[in-house]
Amino acid sequence: MSADLTPPLALAAERLRYASTMHRTCPPVRDLVGTDIENAYAVQRHVVDLQEISGAHVVGRKLGLMARTVQRQLGVHQPTIGTLMNTMQVPDGAVVPVRRLLQPLIEAEVVFRLGADLDRPEVDADTARGAVAEVLAALEVVDSRIEGWDISAVDTIADNASAGLFVLAAKGCPLGDRDLRDLRMELRRNGTVVSTGSGGENFYGDPIRGLTWLAGEAYRRGAPLRAGQVVLAGALGPMVQIDEGDSFSAVIGDLPEVSVHFRSSLAAREASVPT
Repeated sequence: MSADLTPPLALAAERLRYASTMHRTCPPVRDLVGTDIENAYAVQRHVVDLQEISGAHVVGRKLGLMARTVQRQLGVHQPTIGTLMNTMQVPDGAVVPVRRLLQPLIEAEVVFRLGADLDRPEVDADTARGAVAEVLAALEVVDSRIEGWDISAVDTIADNASAGLFVLAAKGCPLGDRDLRDLRMELRRNGTVVSTGSGGENFYGDPIRGLTWLAGEAYRRGAPLRAGQVVLAGALGPMVQIDEGDSFSAVIGDLPEVSVHFRSSLAAREASVPT
């Protein structure tokens, strides 16, 4: 369990946890957290601890606000880190009840599955590449608990980097000598391209450099990256709104495609019944 929080930070964690449990949005927490991002990460860590007590477990980390286009969309201009729980993952091609979400946006990104720990204070690009077992295409649904996406950096960090759901492609590829800066991304909604980008548009200019930054930060915060975990490396292009009935797919370079579908709760239940 994380260290005891000050009363304002505990109240911020309670506000976010209650919003998630009751499936409703809440006011921003910056009035309680202040401007210190370490306070915001303490709140995030506490909420994750509560989820683990409830039976969920950590499966990886996510880099948030890595694309400058997304930073402009949300008005927050620094990368963030979130924690991925097993309860957030849905299978490739799944049908998701749209009412499971609050105010969702979707983005396409590269994911690393780690084959080795990155358990040191400083990691260089060669070490980071060597730790990657495979690279996959993914879709991430970001979904803020903060009403109207009225977020500052501390709001989104405390709210677990606005993590919602994530979908990994059914198959990945060895990283090998791929230059991820050259990977082109197309995100399609109902067959129409709605977002494009590339690995070179990453905040650090290369998803691998984002991984090296994350590895150091994760170590410093006492939760180093471990073999078997996945790392969402951040959006490769602008986020897109999700509406009921939408189907999304993403192609990223030569990586296998990934897709997900959003339906009403009834339609999602019907789709899950074996035929």
